[in-house]
Amino acid sequence: MKRTSFLLLSACALILAVANATAAVAPNVVRATIAGIDVLIYRTGVRDVVTLKGNLPAGDAHAAGGNIAVATLCGHLLDQGTTKHSKFEIAEQLDRVGATISFGVGPQALEIEAKHAKYYGPAHGTLVLVGDVDAGVIQTQVASAFAGWTGGADYLHPARSTGTDAPREQTVFMADKTSVSVTLGQASGLRYGDPGYVALRVASSILGSDFTSRLVATVRDTEGLTYGIGARLADDDFTDGDWKVTATFAPNLLNQGVASTMKQLKGWYDQGVTADELAKRKTNLSGHYKVALATTDGMATTLLACVNRGVGPGWIDQYPAKLDALTLEEVNGAIRQHLNPDHMFLIKAGTVPGGVDLSILGNIYQSGGVSGVTKTGAGTLTLGYVQLSNTVTIAGGTLAADFSQLVPPAKMDALNLTA
Repeated sequence: MKRTSFLLLSACALILAVANATAAVAPNVVRATIAGIDVLIYRTGVRDVVTLKGNLPAGDAHAAGGNIAVATLCGHLLDQGTTKHSKFEIAEQLDRVGATISFGVGPQALEIEAKHAKYYGPAHGTLVLVGDVDAGVIQTQVASAFAGWTGGADYLHPARSTGTDAPREQTVFMADKTSVSVTLGQASGLRYGDPGYVALRVASSILGSDFTSRLVATVRDTEGLTYGIGARLADDDFTDGDWKVTATFAPNLLNQGVASTMKQLKGWYDQGVTADELAKRKTNLSGHYKVALATTDGMATTLLACVNRGVGPGWIDQYPAKLDALTLEEVNGAIRQHLNPDHMFLIKAGTVPGGVDLSILGNIYQSGGVSGVTKTGAGTLTLGYVQLSNTVTIAGGTLAADFSQLVPPAKMDALNLTA
């Protein structure tokens, strides 16, 4: 009886939270620029809980000299102590108020000291607070805490991606792996919120987002070729992103798995989705969206995402209506407008059957190392070193390579190895 009562109370609480989440959000968001930071505050009915999320432009894309490890390392050092407090003192202060904190580094979001000084500042930074908050008090505290802080840089705004006009295939051979990771995709040309984006996102969800999607139901459940496969739009918060199918296959099932994936992809592209699939998916996505907004973490995550994507807090209230208004013609039109299976890139990484372990060639050009192998024709592989490439030909069980075009004359070498 007690368990039944608890479950009923939990269900009622969830229903109430979802109902509150469906109320208009944007009009109740208090937004202001404070100490140079874009601060968004949203009060909910929860007691004694506040979720704080924020970011600033200091991610991998800003890495000096292309060394993304610098940005990642700098981000990971943020909770390891400051000039005033050790990491243990920080941990004690957080524990004293029952708080936790974590940091992460993404594509857009550092030489350690130099990068910190250049990119870590209030300019273009965003701070979101959701929960049991008083907007006036929060604004005063933020102004005091960040007073005098300067610096920071804008996000990078590269030119739009250009479309591909032919398929490409790359294989990265890795010995002794139990599976092969596969990515099949292309640049989408779309940033989140662009016309056609929601339509393509829904179509992609029908193809491969959960257990009811076509890829999972067929390639995984019916044919048993993989434990994991999906399709999605990605990397499009700050710039136009990409569209991809990702999957893992056992080496002996790789070719069969890729063929089955391509069959589903081309059927989806050529014939589109059905009216029944669209109706069910719109209901599913809308429901998940509203449930996510029922927690302080979910609301804060969504508000921050809306700012990053350039659509603003109003998107939270508009998105369910945009979903509901989608027509079958819009969804199927978006697939054919923005994608082309015949022009996609196919990348396979792992113990690929028939592949050659090119780590044996590493001593030829140690400063570059092997970056990958691409099959370009019968018996021919393209070997990549840094951004250079040359042809490696397999004949009679022997791997022959001429590196004269890849390295300075002093390092020229010709190679004949048993493959």
